[in-house]
Amino acid sequence: MKIALFGYGKMGKTIERIAIQRGHEIVLKIDIDTKVPNLSIADIAIDFSTPNVAFENINTCFTSGVPVVSGTTGWLENYDQAVQNCKISNGAFIYASNYSLGVNLFFELNKKLAALMHSFKEYTISMEEIHHTEKLDAPSGTAISLAEGIIKVTDKESWSLGVTNTVNEVPIIAKRIENVSGTHTISYTSEVDKIEIKHTANSRDGFALGAVIAAEWLCDKKGIFSMKDVLGIASEK
Repeated sequence: MKIALFGYGKMGKTIERIAIQRGHEIVLKIDIDTKVPNLSIADIAIDFSTPNVAFENINTCFTSGVPVVSGTTGWLENYDQAVQNCKISNGAFIYASNYSLGVNLFFELNKKLAALMHSFKEYTISMEEIHHTEKLDAPSGTAISLAEGIIKVTDKESWSLGVTNTVNEVPIIAKRIENVSGTHTISYTSEVDKIEIKHTANSRDGFALGAVIAAEWLCDKKGIFSMKDVLGIASEK
């Protein structure tokens, strides 16, 4: 594949390395203040840019007829419009808050545990996410996806950033620490014990590899997809 990269920070460089290892070619590198060139030389685009330009980047791919894999978080107020634009353009689009295989399995484990714990009201739920200090959004997109998974199978109605006294919210504590790749922990706490599940990333390679695999899967398709499609994880009925 010939890949156009939107965003050439640490993730972009990791994606470049892994894509080349898998036999692909990076034909465009579009970073901050880079004028978007003609995308027609690319087979697919991978977007790990910044929240303020992600929606524009994605729409540029649609209008250029280039499938796009997006891992940028913090722009999702425009997600429904992006889906609509993709349909109008007969394009191809995958968005995921996290492309790691382990995290996507963790998403499923999180929902199963939440459904199991729902009947046991003596347990209170909380979530903590830790990322590097360069991460611009808080909470992380992964934490929001985890919270939405909990909301889907329980009577929780929303999530909140920070400690909350509202029983209908999932509280998310977001921490930013230098030189960490990312940790997400969901805890269920009662007066007598605590149950926790945790995912810790050891490096960015897992996220980058997942994004490249998603691009390989999407390259010859049309439509809107998710990592469940890429990984063959059965959808809920």
